[in-house]
Amino acid sequence: MRATMQNVPLSLNHFLERAGKLFPRTEIVSRMPDKSYVRHTYADYYRRTRQLASALLAAGLRKGDRVATLCWNHHAHLECYLGTPAAGGVMHTLNLRLSPDEIGWIAGHAEDRFLIIDDILLPLYEQFKALHRFEKVIVFPFSGAPVPAGFVDYEQMLREAPADFEYAAHDENDPIAMCYTSGTTGRPKGVVYSHRSTVLHSLVAALPDQSALSNQDVVFPVTPMFHANSWGIPYISIMVGAKLVFPGPHLHADDLLDQMQVDPPTLSLGVPTIWLTLIQNFEANPGRWKLPAGMRSLVGGSAVPESLIRAFARHHILIKQAWGMTETSPMATMAYQKAELAGQTEDEAFARMAMQGVPVPLVDLRIVGESGDECAWNNKDVGELQVRGPYITGSYHNVERDPEKFTDDGWLRTGDVAAVDEYAYVRLSDRTKDLIKSGGEWISSVDLENAIMAHPAVAEAAVIAVSHPKWAERPLACVVCKPGQTVDTATLREFLASRFARWQVPDAYEFIDAIPRTSTGKFFKAKLRERYADWQWPA
Repeated sequence: MRATMQNVPLSLNHFLERAGKLFPRTEIVSRMPDKSYVRHTYADYYRRTRQLASALLAAGLRKGDRVATLCWNHHAHLECYLGTPAAGGVMHTLNLRLSPDEIGWIAGHAEDRFLIIDDILLPLYEQFKALHRFEKVIVFPFSGAPVPAGFVDYEQMLREAPADFEYAAHDENDPIAMCYTSGTTGRPKGVVYSHRSTVLHSLVAALPDQSALSNQDVVFPVTPMFHANSWGIPYISIMVGAKLVFPGPHLHADDLLDQMQVDPPTLSLGVPTIWLTLIQNFEANPGRWKLPAGMRSLVGGSAVPESLIRAFARHHILIKQAWGMTETSPMATMAYQKAELAGQTEDEAFARMAMQGVPVPLVDLRIVGESGDECAWNNKDVGELQVRGPYITGSYHNVERDPEKFTDDGWLRTGDVAAVDEYAYVRLSDRTKDLIKSGGEWISSVDLENAIMAHPAVAEAAVIAVSHPKWAERPLACVVCKPGQTVDTATLREFLASRFARWQVPDAYEFIDAIPRTSTGKFFKAKLRERYADWQWPA
């Protein structure tokens, strides 16, 4: 017997057609460099995106060619998301927060042919252009100034695009976008997404227990569009026809709060450090702003402190923690309240929302211990988190298969150390490189950081291992206090004493002005380890 279903390939072109025909009046709002707002409709988006695809083909784009973007979050970057694959190309988002040398190396490794760049980022381009030659550099006049001579004007290119555009023929497994990983050992590695993987990820990530994204939503993507495709939210928003509100380059907490007053979002997303500073600024300026009533926020990229979840809950805003990687498209788990836990206490509920959550549909997950055996789901046994699924990468672009990243039976080795409880909630203990081994016992830096940040005087905290003459390693807590507040070592030790065994509590603390950040806004512990490499214990 054979199934009777039509064999229609999964395609992002369907999302574009759907947006133009079903949601032509829905808005896309972009904040410009001068902090003004530009408003488009999905009808505008449909027209302009097809013009971009037509212009790329007229410029000589061939199937599979890479079109790099070096852009902030705005409408033109969104046009690249669907316009490049509509022409048969592969959109490659370059991370503007990396060093010029690294950007140039990544562009060369990806063999990027064209570059679409914001005019305000041309000074950055000048710093790496000698490392990789693009055939065409297409400048989006984000600032409103004339495009400099020698570059292609994005807006003029769209106006002159041939009108007889037809979608490039493709298979659902053809590539549509690529991102390079951050925070890995050695050079960044390229992950290449397909029509099929991206459509499946979008369908899963929109489900009620995941982002619950619908046509009724106003979406505020603070997560950069050059970081894991802004967690797939641009694709999902286009699929359901949600209103999109982009912050452009204005990511300071005050700017984000100002923009929330103009177009109040129902769904926002960003890394924990963004929301930490936002809630601190909001509470330090009573009456200046209103937080959008009932807004929910997807937060990920690093562990979300329970104190942050509680802080937003006081203002009736739900923070949902997600976990994933560039390699997982990226949504792999999501924290939400399962029906079978309806009777748990408030403290138990907050504790679970501070975990990384439950595996999303189509993602298989296992924890593998040091012995190589799979761990029980009992919230005690810890091991490496490994995943597989139809939108999880099985290799890297132009890199020989690495047994340290993939198992013999095809699972992705994430490098995260985790446990899973009996209700299927994942709890990350640490990255393998960030665990602290003291006297032969492991200490989780993440658990310590979250606990320290629960102290009312603490804004941020990062914990690293430093050498110890007796215990091999001990935790050193690097602490940033809130403006106008102080706390001492003895107070923090006492604060932690009820939550951790005595040997787990840090003996050493450094009070600093700021914790260094990676290009994606995570704590840059490698920089802290460099800073305190010669740290000495008091005699």
